[in-house]
Amino acid sequence: MSSQDDEQQGLILVVVFALIALVIALVVGVGIYKTNQASTSAPLATDAKLAADGASIQVVDGVVKFYFASGKADVAAGANDALTEVVKAVATGKKVRVSGFHDASGDPTLNAELSKQRAFAVRDALMALGVTEDKIELIKPDDSLAPGSASEARRVEVTAQ
Repeated sequence: MSSQDDEQQGLILVVVFALIALVIALVVGVGIYKTNQASTSAPLATDAKLAADGASIQVVDGVVKFYFASGKADVAAGANDALTEVVKAVATGKKVRVSGFHDASGDPTLNAELSKQRAFAVRDALMALGVTEDKIELIKPDDSLAPGSASEARRVEVTAQ
């Protein structure tokens, strides 16, 4: 009879240890999940730092600056939020000025074309928010080669005038 009791006690101990291990794994997993959620939920793009080679948006003194990844014309997520004030300004009768810039890397002719495509992408984002094309003025800067780091130079600036 004592061997059966020993077997039952052994089985109970295995179950108890398995439950303890399961609870520990669950707590660790939840902690990791929450840590990842906190790090992936980035602040609004207006507070974001420029990525070394990624798309982002910043709003500085009423100027919305769209930064682009190298060789790309994809508008960063958060464009609608960043353009809210510009859209409101258009509703009061103002026009929007969109200017595209590029960095010094690569072929200058291709860079000028890419700068133009980026400006068109931002124009399209404005139009998707209800701004009519006649309220958008695409401005080609005298010198579209912007100073500063490459990630700062690859940008389109939007202002309400």
